Amino acid sequence: MNAVVQPSFPQPLVTEAFLHDPYPHYEALRAAGPIHWSDEFFGGAWLLVNHDDVERVLRDPRFSAQRTGGWVMDTLQDTLKDSAQDAESRRELGLFQRLFARAMLFMDAPDHTRLRQLLMPAFRPAAMAALQVEVEQLVDTLIDRIEQGPATFDFMTAFARPLPAQVICRMMGIDAADRGDFIGWSDTLADFIGAPQPTLEQARAAHVALQAMSDYFETILPAKRRTPGDDLLSVLAVGEASGQVHGRAELLAQSAMLLFAGHETTRNLLGNAVQTLLAQPGAWAALAAEPALIPAAVREVLRHECPVQYTGRRVTTEIELHGRRLRRGELVVGLIGAANRDPARYPDAQRFDLSRKAGSSLAFGHGVHLCIGAALTLMEGEAALRALVRRWPRLQLQDPAAAPQWSPNPVYRGLARLTLRRTPE
Repeated sequence: MNAVVQPSFPQPLVTEAFLHDPYPHYEALRAAGPIHWSDEFFGGAWLLVNHDDVERVLRDPRFSAQRTGGWVMDTLQDTLKDSAQDAESRRELGLFQRLFARAMLFMDAPDHTRLRQLLMPAFRPAAMAALQVEVEQLVDTLIDRIEQGPATFDFMTAFARPLPAQVICRMMGIDAADRGDFIGWSDTLADFIGAPQPTLEQARAAHVALQAMSDYFETILPAKRRTPGDDLLSVLAVGEASGQVHGRAELLAQSAMLLFAGHETTRNLLGNAVQTLLAQPGAWAALAAEPALIPAAVREVLRHECPVQYTGRRVTTEIELHGRRLRRGELVVGLIGAANRDPARYPDAQRFDLSRKAGSSLAFGHGVHLCIGAALTLMEGEAALRALVRRWPRLQLQDPAAAPQWSPNPVYRGLARLTLRRTPE
């Protein structure tokens, strides 16, 4: 057993105060040392807070993404022992884990490389440029719809949720009219993935959501196989026929995770960006006056209020890090939200700064697992902000003094609600 690092911060870490504002807790961790053992995350994990350490874990092949796929069952062992339906629960969750773990997110080379090479052309700059006009049209349509309603509205419901759902549906070649189901399935998966210690009920709900996604894709994939288009589902269907996608489970896993990832993090970026910019005196007006600042603003939001706060890797071989012995099979959690505010990397790291020149953050990961949809997320965020500051240069928070209504999810940091007020121009 590892000698547990005794932290100089109160346990548990994931409290209501943490969910509202995790950054003081990250700084308490950083002050106590660069590495900490915690029983709170997935049955036990090493927590890393500094930029260089988190970056290393994300690029070093000795820290495996593939080995994290087993946590569906690993984190529920004690619960299943006490369950009267132990055998049935194990069978049900075993099916869930086998599908869940086939997603590219949980693969190492060469499988990860094989699938990334298949999908990457759809996310290259030329493809993004071709999609940009359509995204801008969707943005304007949503703004037009909001302007037909009351001056006070919930930005998350009216804009941040539907925009990325419509965009990823367009890219995947599926009916955007079904996006209500997709958003619900995505929320359920996020609840499970975002739980440091998921319950049996959360796991079962996630299994139902993932199965519902898979069943939906099963109904439309035959047409993609017969008459492939230029959409992502067609790419996957053709890849299955050529052997680049290894079977039905792998095909369905990529389909489900593309839909989930394409919606979940982008909607949180949109909400976090608008909340952050409106809360900073003069920031919204600065963008309205100088739209050329918008790309930098999006990247600073990604650093300062990152939609993905942490990620995990399994140690493949014994490693010593900061005087601690990390043994094979142990989980390492890289706290991206903490790394993105590391003062050793970013001067005055806690301050939101539109003029920051410190380079990119770890918001999209690093190394071979750098988010495949990073360019898409940036394009959506920039297109949305350009239109919003142009159309509503005097947009306001309904109650600037009120605390933001953050979702109770420690991984996916985003707003449950963001009430704004349009001021007539």
